[in-house]
Amino acid sequence: MHIKCSLLILFVSSCFIQRKNLPRLYDYVLVAEKMEDMEDQIFKKQDAFICELKQKNIKVTKIERAGKVFFGICAPEEMFAKYKYLLKVSDACNWSGDLSNMINVSIHYFTLKECLRDLLYQGAFESIFCLHEKKEQKKLRTKWASWFAVMKLFQQPVTDIKDYFGEKVALYYLWLGWYTRMLVPAAVIGIVVFLYGLAFFNTSPLIHEVCDSNIIMCPRCDIRCSVWNLSDTCSNAKVSQLFDNEGTVAFAMFMAIWATLFLELWKRHLALHVSKWKVFDWCEEESSDIPTCAASWFLLIYLVVIIGLAHALVICRVLTAILLSQSEWDFFRDHANTIAMLSGAVLHYITIQVMTRINKIVAFKLCEFEKTRSFAATEKRFTVKMFTFQFFTLFSSLFYVAFFLGRFNGYPGNYVRIGGKWRLEECHPSGCLTDLFIQMAVILVLKQTINNIFEFTVPWLKLCLKRTKAKTMRKKMCGNCCRKACREEEGNFDLCNPCMLRSWLENYDLNDVNAFSLFNEFLEMVLQFSFTTIFVAAFPLAPLLALINNIFEIRLDAIKMVNLERRLVPKKTNDIGVWTRILEAVGVMAVIANGLVIGISSDFIPRLAYRYHYGPCATSNSTSLDCMTGYINNTLATAFMSNDKVREDFKELIDNGYNITQCSYKDYRSDEDQSLTSQFWLILALRFAFVILFEHVVVMCKFIAAWFIPDNPIRVKNNRLNDKLSRLKKELQEANAIYDSRSTDV
Repeated sequence: MHIKCSLLILFVSSCFIQRKNLPRLYDYVLVAEKMEDMEDQIFKKQDAFICELKQKNIKVTKIERAGKVFFGICAPEEMFAKYKYLLKVSDACNWSGDLSNMINVSIHYFTLKECLRDLLYQGAFESIFCLHEKKEQKKLRTKWASWFAVMKLFQQPVTDIKDYFGEKVALYYLWLGWYTRMLVPAAVIGIVVFLYGLAFFNTSPLIHEVCDSNIIMCPRCDIRCSVWNLSDTCSNAKVSQLFDNEGTVAFAMFMAIWATLFLELWKRHLALHVSKWKVFDWCEEESSDIPTCAASWFLLIYLVVIIGLAHALVICRVLTAILLSQSEWDFFRDHANTIAMLSGAVLHYITIQVMTRINKIVAFKLCEFEKTRSFAATEKRFTVKMFTFQFFTLFSSLFYVAFFLGRFNGYPGNYVRIGGKWRLEECHPSGCLTDLFIQMAVILVLKQTINNIFEFTVPWLKLCLKRTKAKTMRKKMCGNCCRKACREEEGNFDLCNPCMLRSWLENYDLNDVNAFSLFNEFLEMVLQFSFTTIFVAAFPLAPLLALINNIFEIRLDAIKMVNLERRLVPKKTNDIGVWTRILEAVGVMAVIANGLVIGISSDFIPRLAYRYHYGPCATSNSTSLDCMTGYINNTLATAFMSNDKVREDFKELIDNGYNITQCSYKDYRSDEDQSLTSQFWLILALRFAFVILFEHVVVMCKFIAAWFIPDNPIRVKNNRLNDKLSRLKKELQEANAIYDSRSTDV
């Protein structure tokens, strides 16, 4: 108990040091049930803990109302004297003796909860929370946590946020604001690429070749599927032209370099603020524990399970397409594959929401199993695990659509089947990039829109219900005794107990927060960053959607944090922690993924090969034809019904009276024996060559950008050196003054 009380003293002092020059207020409030509602043994533990706090000269005010007991905790000023010297000489704190500076020590809210974990678990206390300061809260509400502040776009009072919520929260909003600002050029270029595709929407020979075609295509399934005309995919061809063109390649390279510039410039932006806030050298101790083998094996097994879910979604899509193709309704039969793709995207979103909660539980359990020695280590490991789980959950299905859909489904006479029965999905002749675009658009729009709605409305509705229920009770408690005092600034320490309790109850009714509340916001934004960069080649409008979302996200999070939630306990830090490394890893994955999307998923390479090697511009001197004339027909192979294996695959079609002798399918195969042609192998070699060249060029640009952009501006380095010099001079003057006084005494 003595150790617990000592840690509590340290923690309360850390909260007090942050306060500006105001009269002393209560730092925290402990809430418990009334004595008659708890066991005698538990009450004794509660009473012993409170008594020990009082013995340490900590002021504890007890108020009972509505079946609850509230303990206001206030530490004495003399308790802080022994910490002033350590704060003064520390490079990490750089404290000058002014209590208005935001100074926080390494023991935070998590430490206090660790001290009280057993008592909270046993029911001696229900909860503990830090009180909002009405004056500062009102100022933030006016300048920041307001819908009127949306007009300021990227302006945020980060210093005021730091003074109230601490550096950790302030750096999140600083990063989010910087990320949102950097999305502007990305969104503009994305719109230009989209308009580039739109400009050639009606003049592209590829679109006309598909829409005006009379080519008969092979059935997409075995049961109740008939042949179809290539012109039926006219709309798909138009959509593909919007997102699969030459501008997409340049945009993918731009976004890969943009991700590097974003991180490098963010480091400089961060350095300016942490230097200004005097936390440049702050160091938070982390544990060096090594994960156990059992935890590592379980991690791998769980990732396999997540990947297995992606395979299950694939099977669901295949079955959905088959069932729709057997429908009595013509609309469902004609659009079976498109509807299956949309339903698969929605099902993927639902899976993401369910797995997010499961992933969080599993990540917590793994961290508990590893038994780290500090909260910083636990937070770091939880972050890495949770991001890994969420990344696989979100992107496993997208990776299938991007790199596997339609690649291994076989050909007429030799189809690959699931369980020897169901054929795999196929891409339409215009390519698979449209499927990836649809999947990304549905997930990104649903995830951002619905998440924001629930993230804000659920806490708001909870708070409204609590306040409506407690409104009558509070009027009785406060009465007219001190309504005037209640309206005064929070600096008034002489509030009467009813109005003081009213303030405590208002904070008590707010939605609870914990040490990982900020983590949820970071995770959401970093996953959005991943969506924006990794598959941006398939969806150039992703940065625009992210920009629009973030403009509102900043205000939603601010309003929620200031008005709807209990105050987060301020925590000191000088960076965004392990998220920086995660963002760097995402930047590398963006280079690899976009190179593969353009080289493998897109038709950019086949079109390039046709233009300069197989098309009319390469094989003749005629200038009357467009260089891409005949490209669609060049990508199709022909299956003849005279082949016994082909007739077996389309047996039902023939039995139903369809009198056809041949049909086409997308592949580079010989019409005679359906073997792969030399054009297939040339294009395959060009695809891999492009991926290697793309990645090497972009990675080189990334390294050059990182090399020429230093993390710390010169003025930051100069400010740090000047600050250390001034502190050394001041200490030297103080030492000389002490020496002179001693010499005089002698």
